[in-house]
Amino acid sequence: MEKLLLSCSSARSSAHTTRKLIGFKRRGQYVRCMNQLANYGIKPIKSIRRGRLIVCYLDNRRTDKLHSLAAHPDVKFIEPDSKVRAHGIGPGTGSGPVRIRSCRPASPYVKRKLRAKSAKAGVRSNDSGGSAPWNVKQVQAHAVWPSTRGGGVGIGIIDTGIGKNADLYVSGGVNTMGGSSYADDNGHGTHVAGIAAGLGKNGLTGVAPGAKLYAVKALDANGAGYISDLIKGIEWCIKKKIPIINMSLGLEGETSSALKEAVERARKSGIVVVASAGNSGPSNNNGIDQPARYSDAIAVAATTKSGRIAEFSSRGSGIDVAAPGSYIKSTKPGGGYAVMSGTSMSCPHIAGGAALLKALNPSLTPYGVKKRLRASANKLSGYGSKVQGYGVAQLSDAAGIEREAESARHRSKARASARRKKK
Repeated sequence: MEKLLLSCSSARSSAHTTRKLIGFKRRGQYVRCMNQLANYGIKPIKSIRRGRLIVCYLDNRRTDKLHSLAAHPDVKFIEPDSKVRAHGIGPGTGSGPVRIRSCRPASPYVKRKLRAKSAKAGVRSNDSGGSAPWNVKQVQAHAVWPSTRGGGVGIGIIDTGIGKNADLYVSGGVNTMGGSSYADDNGHGTHVAGIAAGLGKNGLTGVAPGAKLYAVKALDANGAGYISDLIKGIEWCIKKKIPIINMSLGLEGETSSALKEAVERARKSGIVVVASAGNSGPSNNNGIDQPARYSDAIAVAATTKSGRIAEFSSRGSGIDVAAPGSYIKSTKPGGGYAVMSGTSMSCPHIAGGAALLKALNPSLTPYGVKKRLRASANKLSGYGSKVQGYGVAQLSDAAGIEREAESARHRSKARASARRKKK
């Protein structure tokens, strides 16, 4: 197998090569192949030990060798190391532009509508005076804060990195693309982080302001990165035992066995994986993007301030819940705020919500979190499950805050009644 790989691999990219992910069936086979390649002085572009994956440039002209390699009994799959892209639809109006260059675009029709409304909708926010922004209120996060604000629960933001902002505190991070810095050179990741866990120092509070943010830079300045970069980020979160992963990104119209297995490993490790559905709107025939499509993830659609499903939000089987994603004001690198739209913005509402649920009940499993979110969601009239899933997430209901308060009132009344009877 090593000889086959050597015969069709290349040390660098060219017009005749394709960047491929090669998955091995067993750990021993992966180790043996890595050792053999090292003996020949060949180092793969990337190697992921836990996933038994290597990334190589394969020469498309070696057709017979490639077929033989794919059919080898030690090889589980060979697939393209495709690009994933952020699910943000550029900046809206705000206190300055966010550098979003090639995130997954909405349709031209949706873009026109967003531009037409931005001056009216983008500048308004009811987050002054320390009160919760409208988007936080729509998912009931503020109603959970008297009980918990996230209590140090970790959220791994796999994105373009996280930039400096007074409303953000980053507990650590990693760059899976080969660099050493996890600072945000795009703006998308910083915006997402603020929605999940903005501190509210300047009046803009995230869903779980007490949660711990971890910056996992797997997307570049253009909002794009390879599947292997994403998998490396997932594996880092597993290793660091970070309980929640937010992925406001997707692979549109393509499939990846390697990514699916990585998300499954995260879920089996007890990690809640939250992913955005995509921005392809109702005209897309491919359904929602991966990894949101996987059953091991919580897939999130987007709503508007008026409580409707956003036009850009992708439709398809697998959506679990919806959350605000239209004209969301959040943090930007270097300080201040910007307004953005996309299912990218919906996703961290649920990741932050998961942090609130985990802070209240640390023993909740990923399935337990998903089950609570689904069961308590507010179903919107006029939309089917392929548009909104189970409805708009209601975090207070998911946390059982009202039920607990009602039970406490009943217990208090019972004790008072018992005291009166004794007298």
